[in-house]
Amino acid sequence: MASLGCLSAPSIRIKANQFDFGVQMSSGSKRITQQSRGTSVSVRNEVAVDDKHALLQSGSDKLEITRVINGLWQTSGGWGKIERDPAVAAMMRHVDAGLTTFDMADHYGPAEDLYGIFINKVRRERGEELEGKIQGLTKWVPSPVKMTRNVVEAAIDRSRKRMDVKALDMLQFHWWDYSNPGYLDALKHMTDLKEEGKIKTLALTNFDTKRLSIILENGIPIVSNQVQHSLVDMRPQARMSELCQLTGVKLITYGTVMGGLLSNKWLDVKINVPFMGPKIDTPSLGKYKRMVDAWGGWGLFQELLRTCDQIGKKHGVPISTVAVRYVLDQPSVGGSMIGVRLGLSEHLRDSQNIFQIKLDDDDRQRIEAVTKKGKDLMSVIGDCGDEYRG
Repeated sequence: MASLGCLSAPSIRIKANQFDFGVQMSSGSKRITQQSRGTSVSVRNEVAVDDKHALLQSGSDKLEITRVINGLWQTSGGWGKIERDPAVAAMMRHVDAGLTTFDMADHYGPAEDLYGIFINKVRRERGEELEGKIQGLTKWVPSPVKMTRNVVEAAIDRSRKRMDVKALDMLQFHWWDYSNPGYLDALKHMTDLKEEGKIKTLALTNFDTKRLSIILENGIPIVSNQVQHSLVDMRPQARMSELCQLTGVKLITYGTVMGGLLSNKWLDVKINVPFMGPKIDTPSLGKYKRMVDAWGGWGLFQELLRTCDQIGKKHGVPISTVAVRYVLDQPSVGGSMIGVRLGLSEHLRDSQNIFQIKLDDDDRQRIEAVTKKGKDLMSVIGDCGDEYRG
């Protein structure tokens, strides 16, 4: 089993905003402890290779991704019917626009199959050089059965076959029930399979800070944790980011434009007036409208949209671009997801413009003057991923 690699010193201790994490080296793995409240310090954060790319790394495991990631949840149904050929053509347009990283999951309908068709087309028509610049990140979301080697390997082999790859660029693992410690068994089997060449990098999705710490203590080479993170949901910056800065784990964020709510389409919309304006008619819009309600309600959300609109006009970009840029600038964030409705709608120019703008201190202060009026979602919902665990 591979170790996590080495830090530059035998031990590190950083007093962060609320927690004191100690990381010590022992037999090639990190031991991480959470202790008493300390004082706030500034921690240097180095994420990006350049503004468009980030390097996710644990020891010798490395994967370079684009910082704006094409999210394929929308292929799973509820957003309109996805047709194979237009979808594959749309994926090629995203790659040609420089957006070469795709995120999917074993349960996102035909997402893995579409990626397999797409990458095979790239291989045949555009060659190995372009294929080598594309990254396919997938997720495994198992039922909490006993995590034997056979169970884990069968799941990995299924994704490899669907995606038509010898090795998964990244496997992001989700676990429903922390009271069942089988997630450690699964991750240890995944680490072994990574060493055998079936996976390039291991990652997590929707794990909280405590469990990430436990996983790292067990010597699992995690490069990233995918979490919900937006102007409304800043929970990852409460605790998770502190541990990530300490250990080198990066954050991949989803829900960053809140299913499209953080956009000009919803500016000045009176949500409670029947038959007026756009409708909450997709799974993602429904999910993130509930998040708005938990945070501060539609009135405060409109104030946030108006502020982002003013900042967007200053920079010549829409609200969604401002929203993603703000999150990308947060500590430990390696990349942010933007959902793509392959063959149905595209926002390529808006995605590319994320790399063209720089928010200044005044922009950030104006955004934070609104966001601090909302409720602390850590106290309302809990840590990252707790919304999935009741």
